[in-house]
Amino acid sequence: MHKTALAIRHVHFEDLGIFGAVLSDAGYSVHYHDLDAAPFATIDPLEPDLLIVLGGPVGVYESDAYPYLAEESSLLAARLAAGRPTLGICLGAQQIAKALGAAVRPMGHKEIGFGPLTLTDAGRAGPLRHLEGVPVLHWHGDAFHIPAGAEGLASTPLCATQGFSVGRHTLALQFHPEVDVAAGIERWLTGHAAELAGAGIDPRVLRGQAARIGPELREAGQRMLAEWLQAVP
Repeated sequence: MHKTALAIRHVHFEDLGIFGAVLSDAGYSVHYHDLDAAPFATIDPLEPDLLIVLGGPVGVYESDAYPYLAEESSLLAARLAAGRPTLGICLGAQQIAKALGAAVRPMGHKEIGFGPLTLTDAGRAGPLRHLEGVPVLHWHGDAFHIPAGAEGLASTPLCATQGFSVGRHTLALQFHPEVDVAAGIERWLTGHAAELAGAGIDPRVLRGQAARIGPELREAGQRMLAEWLQAVP
């Protein structure tokens, strides 16, 4: 059966990565909506079978400077109220949390690099179990609260809220399981060069970690998404 997946992309190098092949295998035709393509008001919030909101280097509270954030939040609010399948990653997850009435704030520190998740009982019972013990890529300075009615899925020492789900239709992940680090992360290292320098992080360290972790992370991330898609109503 033909299904449609719409991915909102805020910066070009933060794309679907390894998730693209999984979506194709699951029967989805994938389309990107880039920021300058058309206003979010032109998107029917209920039309895509799956909506994916990807990451980006801005905060959900910066809508005065970046008005599209408020439009995106309204789009998500309408979709989530209808219980339509929705996946958010990093900024996308924060936007889902905001649309569901939860606070999103700066943590006061950066979490950038590879590290394992500590899964909750709900996390171990669902598709995130494939990531247990596997260092995943973190790249953020903000964090969301878990919305009312959602289940928290994971944490790290630097961020207590790494993911949540709402029923079987909504999954929000603070970390980045979609990045194909096995293929290299030069686009990320270059695109976020100023942030890395400001945080005192050596890109050579991240590059070396990506080379070691990449193949295992690719397999685990693809299994995670495939299992979640199988359960999506």
